[in-house]
Amino acid sequence: MFPRPIQQRPAATRAAYQVALPVALILWLLPLLGVAMTSLKPGADLTQGNYFGWPSHLAWSNYADVFRNSPIGWYILNSFKVTIPTVIGAVALSCMTGFALAIYKFRFNLMIFFIFVAGNFVPFQILMVPVRDLTLKLGLYNTITGLALFHIAFQTGFCTLFMRNFIKSLPNELIEAARVEGVSEVRIFWYVVLPLMRPAIAALSVLVFTFIWNDYFWATVLTNGVSTQPVTAGLYSLNGQWVAQWQLVSAGSIVAAMPPVLMFFAMQRHFIAGLTLGAVK
Repeated sequence: MFPRPIQQRPAATRAAYQVALPVALILWLLPLLGVAMTSLKPGADLTQGNYFGWPSHLAWSNYADVFRNSPIGWYILNSFKVTIPTVIGAVALSCMTGFALAIYKFRFNLMIFFIFVAGNFVPFQILMVPVRDLTLKLGLYNTITGLALFHIAFQTGFCTLFMRNFIKSLPNELIEAARVEGVSEVRIFWYVVLPLMRPAIAALSVLVFTFIWNDYFWATVLTNGVSTQPVTAGLYSLNGQWVAQWQLVSAGSIVAAMPPVLMFFAMQRHFIAGLTLGAVK
């Protein structure tokens, strides 16, 4: 039913695997390596057509120029202003909705759960015009608050799916024992269920942080200024009016990619534990 581990395969298969794995890894990392190399090229190299070759010298000053010649610091700050409230809001709401949908048996339980999940299957392009019109009517267009509230609303569906399934896997005997002792439902959630959800909360926080930080579509649809645009939308401003400064765009892209990478490595142990918890009984 399941594929055999590579250690149990014939010697020829293991040898092919050992050759194919680094090749696939290099191909997967090739675009990132190309961006990193471009970020270290002086502008003269790109002007002379040296797009794919080695840089004539390492221009580390490109990274300093990104901060000196562009408002990328404001863009990064805007990204934190949008991402952190979104992670807190979406994870907090999904913990409560996941608990309600997983623990309580009531009419239309599955229908409500389906509504949460169904929002993830709606193409964003269909929602672009109505969502933009709604933010204009509510006075939330081109604001950090409007973008954060939108992300909270749409990420809560995915987070609820994740949390509901996680809570379903917890032993129901713990909750029944607490009820027998006379513990209120709120205290059951806070003192019994929530501590057991810490690995899932950590894993979900990393996922949502990465999703929101890397969002480009809604950042360009709902914001249009230095004071509100996240870093993914603001990177385009690193190009000059007449000359494309791709070395600065590449350096800015590397800088913009660092926060989610650092967060993943900081939360790696909790992230892996949250994803694999319950996989083995």
